[in-house]
Amino acid sequence: MLMQGVVYWQPPKHALEKVRDLVWEPSSSRYGADEGIPELREALIKKLHQENKLSRSSVMVTAGANQAFVNIVLTLCDAGDSVVMFAPYYFNAYMSFQMTGVTSILVGPGDPKTLYPDADWLERTLRETKPTPKLVTVVNPGNPSGTYIPEPLLKRISDICRHAGCWLVVDNTYDIPTILVHRTIAYPSDVDGFGAQLLKVQDNIAICASIISQRLALHSLETGTEWVTDQIKDLVKNRSLLLDALSPLGEGAVKGGEGAIYLWAKLPEKYLSDFEVVRWLTHRHGVVVIPGSACGCPGHVRVSFGGLREDECRFASERLRKGLEELVGDGMVS
Repeated sequence: MLMQGVVYWQPPKHALEKVRDLVWEPSSSRYGADEGIPELREALIKKLHQENKLSRSSVMVTAGANQAFVNIVLTLCDAGDSVVMFAPYYFNAYMSFQMTGVTSILVGPGDPKTLYPDADWLERTLRETKPTPKLVTVVNPGNPSGTYIPEPLLKRISDICRHAGCWLVVDNTYDIPTILVHRTIAYPSDVDGFGAQLLKVQDNIAICASIISQRLALHSLETGTEWVTDQIKDLVKNRSLLLDALSPLGEGAVKGGEGAIYLWAKLPEKYLSDFEVVRWLTHRHGVVVIPGSACGCPGHVRVSFGGLREDECRFASERLRKGLEELVGDGMVS
């Protein structure tokens, strides 16, 4: 299976061992602080300061990055607001807007060669659209693109949003374990209001993330980045296997794999109906990928190389290559 955006490994062994006995502690079955247990929040703030050079961080622990994004949308957006995102976009973010009453989702273009967000388009759109869109969101590293937005471009996007008085939400799932929010703040009370609203949203959805999971996250952070680096070495092998599997699509058809666990592939021109291709690959060749239409880009597919061990990925890659060779050579034969 090459569709899910997950990695195959478990948390560090020592972290799992430390939380094993916590199952029997009464506190593990109770609610904790809405914003997360203090020890974990302090550890995350320290991590953000030391590793990511973010010295003014406010941390809330959620039950996954998707919940963090929904919390922010519910806090910032009212029914009928407009928002901005860029294709190819993260499908869960798009659905979060739909679910929460946002009626105008403005989808900007990405650069055809790099898939980077078009900052010129953004500047023009925020200037000409009235009322000004409530927020702009980008994912970095990209999901589904797998590309990494350079810092100068990200700073320009931030400056554009600040000048327009628009929130910028940057989803850094594959590096910083939080959502970063930037906006021009007119008065200090605005900051307090935002924090209180965000806390109330959390209290009405999950109350708090699982206490056991938070303890596990705390002990995992103690391991440091070296442990993660060792795990990533195997993903490099998986990426190579899938790049080879996608080679029948031709030169320049595949992008990404730089900072996230995804490759973004363009299908032959005649296959704009990527849903049909995905269905055909599933039934005929036993391999599953994500259709690009779900991300606002028909005629593409997203392939994840994180969820399988090397031997499993090799097996899946062989299936994918065989399917694409048949697709390019003979079409979707039954």
